[in-house]
Amino acid sequence: MAGFYRSTYQENGETKYLATTQMEATDCRRAFPCFDEPALKATFDVNLIAKKELVCLSNMDVKSETELDGGKKKVSFNTTPLVSTYLVAFIVGDLKYIEADYKYRIPVRVYTTPGLEDQGRFSVELAAKTLEFFETKFDIPYPLPKMDMVAIHDFSAGAMENFGLVTYRVVDLLFDEQNSTLSTKQRVAEVVQHELAHQWFGNLVTMDWWEGLWLNEGFATWMSWYSCDTFYPDWKVWEQYVTDSLQHALSLDSLRASHPIEVPVKRADEINQIFDAISYSKGSSLLKMISKWLGEETFIKGVSNYLKKHKYGNTQTSDLWEALSEASGKDVVKVMDIWTKKVGYPVLTVTEDGNKINIKQNRYLTTGDVKPEEDQTLYPVFLGLKTAEGTDESIVLDTRETTLELKDSDFYKLNGDTAGIFRTSYSPERWAKLGVAGTQGLLSVEDRAGLVSDAGALAVSGYSSTTNLLQLVSGWKSEQSYVVWSEILTRVAAVKGAWTFEPEHIRKSLNAFTRDLVSKNCHALGWEFAESDSFLEQQLKALLFGAAAGADDESVIEASKSMFKEYVSGNKKAIHPNLRATVFGTAARTGGASEYEQLLAIYNDPVSVDEKITALRCLGRFEDKELIAKTLAKLLDGSVRSQDLYIPMQGLRTSKVGVESLYAWLKVNWDEVYALLPPELSMLGSVVTLCTSGFTKTEQLEDVKAFFAGKSTKGFDQGLAQSLDTIQSKASWVKRDGANVEKWLADKKY
Repeated sequence: MAGFYRSTYQENGETKYLATTQMEATDCRRAFPCFDEPALKATFDVNLIAKKELVCLSNMDVKSETELDGGKKKVSFNTTPLVSTYLVAFIVGDLKYIEADYKYRIPVRVYTTPGLEDQGRFSVELAAKTLEFFETKFDIPYPLPKMDMVAIHDFSAGAMENFGLVTYRVVDLLFDEQNSTLSTKQRVAEVVQHELAHQWFGNLVTMDWWEGLWLNEGFATWMSWYSCDTFYPDWKVWEQYVTDSLQHALSLDSLRASHPIEVPVKRADEINQIFDAISYSKGSSLLKMISKWLGEETFIKGVSNYLKKHKYGNTQTSDLWEALSEASGKDVVKVMDIWTKKVGYPVLTVTEDGNKINIKQNRYLTTGDVKPEEDQTLYPVFLGLKTAEGTDESIVLDTRETTLELKDSDFYKLNGDTAGIFRTSYSPERWAKLGVAGTQGLLSVEDRAGLVSDAGALAVSGYSSTTNLLQLVSGWKSEQSYVVWSEILTRVAAVKGAWTFEPEHIRKSLNAFTRDLVSKNCHALGWEFAESDSFLEQQLKALLFGAAAGADDESVIEASKSMFKEYVSGNKKAIHPNLRATVFGTAARTGGASEYEQLLAIYNDPVSVDEKITALRCLGRFEDKELIAKTLAKLLDGSVRSQDLYIPMQGLRTSKVGVESLYAWLKVNWDEVYALLPPELSMLGSVVTLCTSGFTKTEQLEDVKAFFAGKSTKGFDQGLAQSLDTIQSKASWVKRDGANVEKWLADKKY
């Protein structure tokens, strides 16, 4: 799945082929000789010779088509503008397309293999509107004469922003109105808008070397959220940003094995490893922080000037800071340079003395064992002090500590609306007050989600206790926000994950706690979906239904089983798409060989791409060792595309026996896995992480270290180091808090 390669698909029982490209980061050299670096831009004249009945596509529109002997044709494309080699693309195959009805000035099309084209309607209409929106917002026209978006069956990334010819995984481009979930719709929207933002950020203006990758990916991520909010305000994506992009950044950047946003890279396998939550999520979080500081209008003006000045050229981060400084009159480089050049972020520890609060910053690590030499950076932190009078955005902490005097300390919170890149550690008494404030309308959705996130992260690292987290969320059972519930359940799941290998009675008590937390709300909302339900109301119903099933709510489990039984008996309306993952997962977790064969049949003959992926993931949810072995065997026998190997692994990660079986499988099959996923593909790091980071014990950590000790870790050394950090943090967490959690659960009669 690199360079110029062949993708396969089935049509009426016959294997068919599609020739396509994936050049990023350094694989254009696999397709043709070239100076394969982003700063060495060139124009390209592409000519393709293929069977005359096949469709030929490239970055530009067709200049001419000539019939050749032997039933072939030569298709010549117009010359590209200056472009980096990693953005060159060409495709040959039996493809069908639909074109946008929205009247944009150039043709916008979605291409698929035959039979799938109608599922591109949502994407193609959104794409035409988004291109127009970005043109207006940046005051720079999209420079090419067409935009084609193509669904590829074998694709290692999620999507690739090739200039004028964007390629996608099928699941990230197509949306089936009847059979896909709402979360899929949002995912497709964000991916499409991310790739189209790249037409300006990355394609028109490109980083001069890969250490500036965040200029591509951070901007495209931020713009996807920004444009998504414009087109779908009822999705409230900026609320979701707090529990999505920001938390992904904070999670990875809390590991000792993280890296700065701008990280020096020398080898191709190093480049592939930085396509991660630092470049994408921390990069976009930094841009959100800057836009709030400068003001959105000023920020967009500076960005527009940056694009205009450097179009068809290459840039460094300093060029962006210069443009934003000119637009705002502020010294952007002084404040922001540290955030891109230094690894990590701070935890702010708050202590109180009457109406005075002392705030001290230190490097935050999830393992809680920061060494003095790792705690040298003083980050410029926008405190966002929220009080009853509003939020003061003007206070910046750029020293080790400071003291502020409040008019009234009865209510305050740092990081108003959770816009900053930091954690906040309060005293137990302040946590209790903030918990009450969260039920009194004093805190926004972003504030409440951020509080839960901080409470969970600080419990892991030892800045706070796990019982503080459990106490906080147990007081919010009446919470009505999908976003807040999403973070609550994520943090409770993290506790349960860290306690995976603890005695069964403790795991059952944690399950009982979760059941008590969600069941009342789940039953009150129900699991029927009405047309009048808002986007987030539907998401909340699905979320709580899934949480209740996972916590062994008997009536929810019975409802799931009933839906599954009807569904496999032929009633394809028995399961609402939003509940499919829970129903399939429950069937697997509580079922046996019969349910396995039924899910396997769904995987082999799904009603939608969505359903196929869900069935594959749930084949990993069975807890019978023989059925687990059957799933693991499919990973290497050709039943599962190599791009999708991680999907059943995600299912296996949800049980103790699955975690153990997955690692045992990796050890036995390492040579074959390494050959299937060479270091040049970033997927190898993901697979290693999935197969190892579910562990929670020191002896398991040592086992993983010993297994990889004599092996080359080229291409996944970062992923392995991050996995080891994760295991260590869980081992330390349980050792520190295990007894207190057990006592708290017992005292609460769980």
